[in-house]
Amino acid sequence: MRRFGRTLVTAALAVAVVGGTAGWASGDSQSAVTGPPPGSTAWRADTAYGRALPDPATATPREVARFFAGLDDAGRAALVRSHPLVVGNLDGAPLPLRYEANRLAVAATGDARYASLAAPDRRILAFDPRGRGQVAEVFGDLEHAAHVSVIVPGSDNDAASYDARRAPHTGPAGMARALRTATSAPTAADRTPGAAAAAADGPVAVVAWTGYTTPVGVGLDAADGRLAAAGATRLARFTAGLDAVGAPDPVLFCHSYGSVVCGLAARHTDASDVVALGSPGMRADTADALHTGARVWAARGPSDWIADVPNVSLAGIGHGADPTSAAFGARRVPAADVQGHTGYFTPGTQSLAVFAAIAKGEAR
Repeated sequence: MRRFGRTLVTAALAVAVVGGTAGWASGDSQSAVTGPPPGSTAWRADTAYGRALPDPATATPREVARFFAGLDDAGRAALVRSHPLVVGNLDGAPLPLRYEANRLAVAATGDARYASLAAPDRRILAFDPRGRGQVAEVFGDLEHAAHVSVIVPGSDNDAASYDARRAPHTGPAGMARALRTATSAPTAADRTPGAAAAAADGPVAVVAWTGYTTPVGVGLDAADGRLAAAGATRLARFTAGLDAVGAPDPVLFCHSYGSVVCGLAARHTDASDVVALGSPGMRADTADALHTGARVWAARGPSDWIADVPNVSLAGIGHGADPTSAAFGARRVPAADVQGHTGYFTPGTQSLAVFAAIAKGEAR
């Protein structure tokens, strides 16, 4: 009975502490944005050369890819102009079409918070203005990359704050840029004629994926798995969309509450590696319990406050075992020089060096 009482106390602490990057603040309950993108009703009512359009709610990404493969350039361009929000968020649609559709969709909102996302040099792979907004951006050449990484962020991330000023190398875009830069730097073995030019393009593309409704602050949303479960469904479909357009199996870099999302999604993705950093738990007792063929990695710095989060799971509260514990069975990423909860992608850190090796398929 005394042991059960301690568990209840620990669970109560988990409610108070589990969260993402905002620190010690109250969180507001969020409604998960799910389902097909805005404009889907008009899309379903339309046709292309007399052919029904794939239903955004039921068509698989491979079915979407086959549909677009059967259209000529004029037919594709017409759909982008008529239905930018659908095409821009349609997993399996050709990447250049999604980039163009999202430029149009962002501009059409007339919302100053999103204006920077419409810049011609941005590769916005998804944009959904519902709720706090969701966005995914590509860094590098996803169409021709030999390796793909996806950053899955934690609490307090959305489209509205995506381009907000942050500390360097933090936030989904900052993490993605840092990883992209680290994977593009040539090694000593690469220093041959032409290597510098090749490194400028780089074999790795990185996607900053803020594609789910994240918790706000620290509260019940951050302590339970409701938003993570909704996010896991979206992440699984997103990775299926990458596969449908011929992209390599991705590496998932999952920060804070994002590692809860990845833990629930892992078995439903074709990820080659899943990396949990600053994780409150992955809703699994062991790496094997994730039921994935991916290699599972974990990192936690010595000053990361996430270490104070109780690793419990009771009545849906708390996210379970510490992924960096020996019993969990993940491969450890060295992080002794990481500062705080958001410093894992800081240039020069051991963690970023290993992340780059994992992203390039060179880590063992």
